[in-house]
Amino acid sequence: MIRDEADAIASAWIAESRKKVYGVPIFIGKDQDGQPTVQRLPFTSVFSEKIRAFVRDPRFEPIRTLVGQGARVGDQEKDGVVINRYLNVPGSAYPRLGWHTDGLRDLAYLRVPKPMLNVGLHLDQVPRENGGLRVIPGTHKQSFWKMAFRKRYFLDHRPDPDELAIETLPGDLTVHDGRMWHRVERSPHTGPKSLRRSMYVPYLTDAPQPKGDASPTPFYLRLRGLTDVPWLRRER
Repeated sequence: MIRDEADAIASAWIAESRKKVYGVPIFIGKDQDGQPTVQRLPFTSVFSEKIRAFVRDPRFEPIRTLVGQGARVGDQEKDGVVINRYLNVPGSAYPRLGWHTDGLRDLAYLRVPKPMLNVGLHLDQVPRENGGLRVIPGTHKQSFWKMAFRKRYFLDHRPDPDELAIETLPGDLTVHDGRMWHRVERSPHTGPKSLRRSMYVPYLTDAPQPKGDASPTPFYLRLRGLTDVPWLRRER
């Protein structure tokens, strides 16, 4: 159902030539047939009643309470419920993602990064040898300086000797602290075999900050866009 809903949302956005949702860019690349495809879909629960109902299923209640008392799903906050579709083909806009911490979002607004948990639902089988999520355990306790400058945000893709590969099966749910350094490794395969899909649900405890059509593009996402500049896109 989630995959079908994502396909339907992506098709609608391509048909209407949409570039952003509530100020957040959508990543449009090409699929294995050379056709346009949306590879990062923010705010999906706003565009799909099925996804909105799914992320509120009572089975997720232990996760919500793990985040904190009074935690809510931020359908229209941050980047909303995001579906990622990594694909390694010529023309792909999202074959991988460089090292970063989600604390960058708070740093961009001159705030001390708060505790945050990334709750991901994985839709494909991804063993270590097929790329996928990498984290550096313990770095959520690092100093402010190391969070800001240990690596070049989004530009650095090099393996780290301390990194841990998160291997998943379809339906696996993972939770990691967003303040730790993490990245997504490119698949060594090309075409459909390289496809890796995941959905991240924002559970929030601070004051509501909903976004709208007039919302500006956040700084940290403008920085992410620098990886599309050719001279910055080389291997690092």
